[in-house]
Amino acid sequence: MRAPRDPLLLFVVFFAGASVMSTEMGASRLLAPFFGTSLLIWAALIGLVLIYLTVGYTIGGRLADRYPTHEALYRLTAWAGFTIVLIPIVAQPLLSWSSQGFARLSQNIFLGSLFSILLLFAIPLTLLGTVSPWAVRLRVQDVSGAGNAAGSVYALSTVGSIVGTFLPVLFLQPEIGTRASIWVFGILLLSLSLVGLLRAVGRRAVPYAAMLGLAVLLVVFFNGGGIRSAEAGNRLLYEDESAYNYIQVTEDTQGTRRLILNEGQATHSVYNPDYMLTGGPWDYFLLAPLFRPEGLEKPVENVLLIGLAAGTVSNQYSAVYPRAKMDGVEIDGQIVEVGRRYFEMNKPQLQAHVQDGRSFVLQTEERYDVVGIDAYRQPYIPFHLATKEFFESVREKLRPGGVVVINTGRTPGDYRLPRAMGSTMGAVFPSVFFVDTDQYYNTLVFATSEPMTVEQFRANAAKADDPRLRAVIELAYESGNLQAFEPNQAAFTDDLAPIERVIDQIILDYVQEEPREDGRDQNG
Repeated sequence: MRAPRDPLLLFVVFFAGASVMSTEMGASRLLAPFFGTSLLIWAALIGLVLIYLTVGYTIGGRLADRYPTHEALYRLTAWAGFTIVLIPIVAQPLLSWSSQGFARLSQNIFLGSLFSILLLFAIPLTLLGTVSPWAVRLRVQDVSGAGNAAGSVYALSTVGSIVGTFLPVLFLQPEIGTRASIWVFGILLLSLSLVGLLRAVGRRAVPYAAMLGLAVLLVVFFNGGGIRSAEAGNRLLYEDESAYNYIQVTEDTQGTRRLILNEGQATHSVYNPDYMLTGGPWDYFLLAPLFRPEGLEKPVENVLLIGLAAGTVSNQYSAVYPRAKMDGVEIDGQIVEVGRRYFEMNKPQLQAHVQDGRSFVLQTEERYDVVGIDAYRQPYIPFHLATKEFFESVREKLRPGGVVVINTGRTPGDYRLPRAMGSTMGAVFPSVFFVDTDQYYNTLVFATSEPMTVEQFRANAAKADDPRLRAVIELAYESGNLQAFEPNQAAFTDDLAPIERVIDQIILDYVQEEPREDGRDQNG
């Protein structure tokens, strides 16, 4: 015999399932600005969520047999909703702690804060895991209907999970932000639980009404301010979350604006109306035309920039190579708008495309003199923009003598990432060169569609008369930074491209060991 149907119970099951996935999706967004979105982070997040749910299923089944009442279940889901509300609030100081670890290069602080945040989700997700077995127990009194009851409960919970996956990603997070999207589901679950308790126990549910009031007050109180404030001395001009990134624009006392994405430890674009050169890796993209056999004797007419960001490189190319038409590809349309608003990314030579870089390469009919790639999602290069197959597609889009350049990160003495990218590009292009930046831990990797030498580059560079270009040239080779590279390892492929593991190892080794003083010998 089946227990009487309780529509409210089904709503609770639905919103419990939705809350599981909305909390998981929100967790990924909370972690991304500080820990990235690598496979390791996703594996840790998904794995721990599954562990918490497994524990919840086990506990829920046992408690349901001991306390087979709606009141007991609604008390539990009320606490689940309340602890969901607490997640963004408690996470904020832990995330600030992680920033200190990153800044101090402290592995213990960095990893400790990561696991503290992951453990933060243990209570609400374990409580949510108890809901489905408990609901089955409440709906079934005779084993003859157990299968149908269990199937309907788990189906409804799964539908809720589907809603909890897509609603935050497609609507809530872009419109109201990560924290608010988590709070929406926590408040809804707590509210439904309160309604159930009022029906079940009447006035004895008053403490849970106070819990709901406290949750609302906490949301109102902690709803101001951003996830990460601007550094001391900088003015925060813009802050928002897009479908892909947490975006900040800051301005220092010299009027220099910086685009900061996600982790906040790296700058993705720089703009100052009084200075075109930045001193950073963007300047070195200007060297690419000098790696063509004809150098500057052949005009630069068509340029593709993958990872446009807010347009630092495109602004530099429009100044130094004014004849060049540029296609700039940026996957985040909101960043394009930020570039136009705050970084003067409005040059007539530039056409911005909101699209994935690889799909654009496959679809475009254009041919380019230069293809520049700077598509970091810090600190990772998307693997599909770092494989042999990708660079084969890029080579097909180059004009005769065309050049491709990619920005790679490193640490002092550790060139594993530049070597990996150089070896991959060397499997497609006849000549590969490294240029270390002067002030930053970056190496620009240049690959040419026709054989080139350092001597040919020097000859081309000697003919450059633009003072801004000459300033970058001097940094590139007068200090010995320009080197030819011979591939020395297997190329990354679409099937096997462990680029995240390489970068993770670089970071961990750097925080564990003293950096080597001279890294040039590591180029192979």
